[in-house]
Order: sequence, then C-alpha cells, then structure tokens
Amino acid sequence: MLLQLQQQLSNFIREAVQQSLPQCQTDFNIKLERPKQAAHGDIACNIAMQLAKANGLKPRDLAEQIVQHLMASEASQQFIQNAEIAGPGFINLRLHAHVIQEVINVIREQGQEYGNSQLNPQKLIVEFVSANPTGPLHVGHARQAALGDCICNLFTATGAQVHREYYYNDAGNQIDNLALSVQARLQGIQPDDAHYPADGYRGEYIQEIAEQFKQKATVNADDQSITASGNTDNIEDIRRFAVAYLRREQDMDLKAFNLQFDRYYLESSLYSDGLVEQVVQTLTQNGYVYEKDNALWLKTTELGTGDDKDRVMRKTDGGYTYFVPDVAYHLTKWQRGYHHAINIQGSDHHGTVARVRAGLQGLEIGIPKTYPSYILHKMVKVTKGGQEVKISKRAGSYVTMRDLIDWVGQDAVRFFLIQRRADTEFVFDIDLALSKSEENPVYYVQYAHARICKILRDCQADAAAWSQADLSLLTANSEINLLKRLAELPSLIQTAAQELAPHHIAFWLLDCAADFHAWYNDQRIIVEDDALRLARLALADASRQVLANGLNLLGVSAPEQM
Repeated sequence: MLLQLQQQLSNFIREAVQQSLPQCQTDFNIKLERPKQAAHGDIACNIAMQLAKANGLKPRDLAEQIVQHLMASEASQQFIQNAEIAGPGFINLRLHAHVIQEVINVIREQGQEYGNSQLNPQKLIVEFVSANPTGPLHVGHARQAALGDCICNLFTATGAQVHREYYYNDAGNQIDNLALSVQARLQGIQPDDAHYPADGYRGEYIQEIAEQFKQKATVNADDQSITASGNTDNIEDIRRFAVAYLRREQDMDLKAFNLQFDRYYLESSLYSDGLVEQVVQTLTQNGYVYEKDNALWLKTTELGTGDDKDRVMRKTDGGYTYFVPDVAYHLTKWQRGYHHAINIQGSDHHGTVARVRAGLQGLEIGIPKTYPSYILHKMVKVTKGGQEVKISKRAGSYVTMRDLIDWVGQDAVRFFLIQRRADTEFVFDIDLALSKSEENPVYYVQYAHARICKILRDCQADAAAWSQADLSLLTANSEINLLKRLAELPSLIQTAAQELAPHHIAFWLLDCAADFHAWYNDQRIIVEDDALRLARLALADASRQVLANGLNLLGVSAPEQM
C-alpha cells in the first residue's frame, strides 16, 4: 500500500501492541503485507506471532488483545473497517473503500513521480557490466546491464544519490592475448593455424581490428583518440589501438541499450597512479603479507571475510594477481565517499568476494567487512526455434548483447533479463520475446498500457472532468483489486531496492496488467452514466500512469499504441 498509509497503519498497530504489552522490552518491526487470498482482507500482519512467545502468551490470545485496542481507537477506525484473526495468529485488516479509492487522487497529483520518495538520501556507487575490452559484450553482460540500470533507478526513486560506474580491466594477461591475436591476424596467421596464440581470441572482430590497424584508422573511445601506426611489429601500438577499438564497440552496444555511465574507470590507471603499490605497501606494513615460494601472499584467512586459504598477491613472475588491483579500486570508492557500494558480476566471480573484502580489511581504515555488496548473477542460455543458440558469427564463440538487441529490441531484452532473480539461471526464448501474445510478458504489460491510451484518446472530451470524478462509485471487486494493486508501487520500490531485487518490479507489472485486463473484461468503462464513466476513466488514467512509472524503472518504454 501507499507508504504514508503503511506508516499510519504501522503506528496504529504499534500503539495497540504497546497497550497490550505495556511491559514489553522487545524491539519489534511491524511488517505489513497483502494477504495471499483477497477474502482475508487488505492488509495482513504477523506481529502477534513475533511477540507472543517472548511475553508468555499464545499468538491468538495476543492477537485478540491487539485487535481489541486497535478497533477501540477512533483514529484507526477512520482507516480500518474491521480486523480479524486468522490461522495461528495473523491479524487481517480490511480498509474502508474511501481509503483505497484515494490512491487515484495521489497518483493524479504526483504523476511521473508517483512511487518516488526521499526516504533514503544516501550516496552510493553501483558498478556493473565492467567487461574486459577484449571482445563484444555477451548475454551475461546484457543481464548485468539490465539489473544494474534497474537497481540504480530503484535507489534513485528512494531518494538516493546514485553513481553508475564501469570498470575497464584494460591491463593483464587477457589484454596481452588480445594484442597477440590482432598481431597474428596482421601477419596472416589464422585462428586454426598452429602458430596462432594458444589463448588468443578467434572471433571475426579480431580480423576487423587488424584491418583497421593496417589502414591506420583513428578510433575515438570515451576520453581518448587513438590513431593506428600500422606497424605490425609494434605490439604496444597494437595493444592501445585494439583496446580503444573494443571500448568504442562496447560503448556503441551500451548506447543501443539506452544505458549511460557516469564514469569509466581504467584498471591501468591504478598502476600508473601508484595505487596498487600503495595498497601492497600498506598491507605489508600492517603485517598481513608474507613471502613463500618466491611469491607474495595475503593472509586472507586472518582477516575474517570467510576465505578458506591465503591468496597469492604477487606471482613468481612479478605480476599481481587480479584481485590486488580490485582492492585498490575499491579503496578509491571508499575514499571518494561511496560508503555504500554495489557490484554486479557473474557468478564466476564468487571467489573474488572474500579476497577483495579481506584486502580492504587489511588496510585497517574502518571499512565494514561486508563492503562492497555483491549481486552475482547466473548464466543466460539463449534458445531459438527450440534449440540453444551458442555461437555468434562475429564473436566466434558466444551470443552477444547486440545480437539480442537486434533480434528482439532493447525493451524485450531488459524485461526478460530482469524478470528472474539474479541468482537463478535463465533461458532467453527469442521466439517468445518476438511473439505478440499474453505469454510474452513485456508485450502483455505494454499492451495493457497501449489499450488504456486508446480508451483515453477515444474519450478525450471527458478528460477535463476526470479530476472531478466521484471515486466512491468504484466499488466492483475488480475495481477494488486494481486500486489496491496501484497502491502497492511506492512500498514495493522500497522493498525491491533494499533487497537488491528488481525482479519484484517485473512481477508486479505483470500482476498490475492482469488486474487491469480483469477489470476491463469485467466492467464496461464507456457507459452512459456520466458519473460512473468519469470515475472509471479516472481509474484507467491512474492505471496508465502507474504502468508507465513501473516500466520506466526497468528502462522499458510504455508505448501508446501497438
């Protein structure tokens, strides 16, 4: 329900609990939720079940006391029609119809801001996608892009100051392999030749880079402009050009996804600015580093982040392992004032979590052990015609983000990749994403919005009177169900942000569209009764606005016609 209404109801229940348990010393949190069955009322609360045992009471007995005090309050009676006890001690509340109907006026007043609040004025940084500039973005990066952008939108809607950041891993072995792969193509060596780099990249894009390098092309990528020298023997020139070329390619893919970042942070800058060395020196001074087998090790097992063994920081060849610059990078986040940081990465980065957190603990500057927060997503499998699609011609070995966008459009890509929990594997069905049927979730929701827009266009003559509609006429069960659904968005945004679970919004949009379609099929909107017609048009307009707001959180468009 609406945040303001939830807060009022929580206050009423808290007062009733305090009257029922005047000696209670237990700190408690009142959780309000929608009952699974509409017949059980509008709001359910399990507070009696939380507190009964600690206070020597049976849950139902405590629930009866709470209900008695709750319904004796004149203030709560203005909102609550009746309260009942169900099961082992649930308290089910049924609200007055006018309380539910009032949501239309709130939506009309707030418009595009409906659902937003200023309850969470924190500053946070969200790092996502962060692909190595060694090839096109793949479907896993697409999932990160959809999840990350939606989480940023959710936190922004709660009042937070959100910074979107992309971390470019433009240093290390993978970049070396990229340069060697391009050089091999420049020398006429094909991927299936015995002399091709063993760990080289084999997609057609490597040949594209080689041809552009040979032609001495210029590439503009983010904050730099690189012109190829054409010198096939200069591996450093090849490296710089290849990285810039792929950064530009990835940036074009992100723009096709309608996604922009506030900053692109280069891993190479951590080395050139001496930040990696500073971190290693600090960890050494603090006594968390030791030498063994000609390598430098971090005592991660002593730093309380759950790592099962110590980790190599500097290898025998003198190069640092990948998590060391990650520690330096996250130190910069903390120093920039981002004391709440969220990273969205593939589940193959699971081992990184404890190591990075351990390194940050070893710096001994007050960083919490749970910093940063992580969302680790599972893999995405793409199917078409009932068969798994594994290979993109251009990438050579995987389906790219651009493939998905070209096949089904960015709206479908976003909605599909958000609609499941990040920690579950997902099958992206291309045929379903292209279908115009109720089984296609994004089409189903967008069609509901477009259908409402057509109704409102056909009744434009009544538009001026919608604000004066008599909302008390909205009494049909399908109308009340839809009104209650519309009222859920503000609190749902808070929950989805707190739980880092944008799939809640996708599920809710499907439920909201279903409730609208159910009302549309149950009740005629365009009726002869002027007052009833205006009331129903007001409900339709409110539904349109809330569907649009929900889709906007996902980065999905709300078409006015389909």
